[in-house]
Amino acid sequence: MSKPTARLRLGVLISGGGRTLLNLHELSRQGELPAEVAVVIASRECKGIERAQSAGLDVQLVPYKDFRRPDGQADTAAYSAEIARRLDAARVDLVVQAGFLSLWHIPPQYAGKVMNIHPALLPAFGGKGMYGHHVHEAVLAHGCKVSGCTVHFVTNEYDTGPIIVQRTVPVHDTDSPDDLADRVFEQECLAYPEAIRLFAAGRLKIDGRIVRITDR
Repeated sequence: MSKPTARLRLGVLISGGGRTLLNLHELSRQGELPAEVAVVIASRECKGIERAQSAGLDVQLVPYKDFRRPDGQADTAAYSAEIARRLDAARVDLVVQAGFLSLWHIPPQYAGKVMNIHPALLPAFGGKGMYGHHVHEAVLAHGCKVSGCTVHFVTNEYDTGPIIVQRTVPVHDTDSPDDLADRVFEQECLAYPEAIRLFAAGRLKIDGRIVRITDR
């Protein structure tokens, strides 16, 4: 179970534009989120770095492509250790993945303390390669009538962790991937803060594959 915390220190992991990061930072700044962004870690050069710097946040670039074994394959263990080292240094209470596309292995000290948001209703349309517009294109191609977003705890497999919060949106026959993405993102801006507030209040209990939301 998450323990009640007066104000969480967030470690935010990004690989893209940083819109989710800025939404959380603005809510924090306005006193509407019991958390503050302690550190931002980017896995590659991206627009989110510039936006985070402009907001006065501590931004650190840790390129995934720089971590390679002698055989040229990705050294996920070394990369994960470096991410964990930087999170530890920032005294992070909760790790928030916000469009983070690099795989890292969750170390023991962060088990049950890493969240991700996915732009679909998991377990549908998840897994490797299913991110961003790839997800919305797949939703439209399957003729889905509803879509939405999912906040879940992160495990060492893509999009398989216990679900915390889901919010839905209608899918219209005339939707383009951009139309659907915009509608889903509006709900993401509500769902992620909701999940973080529940964590900060100590109301999340992981029970196998299920997250129980308690009354405390």
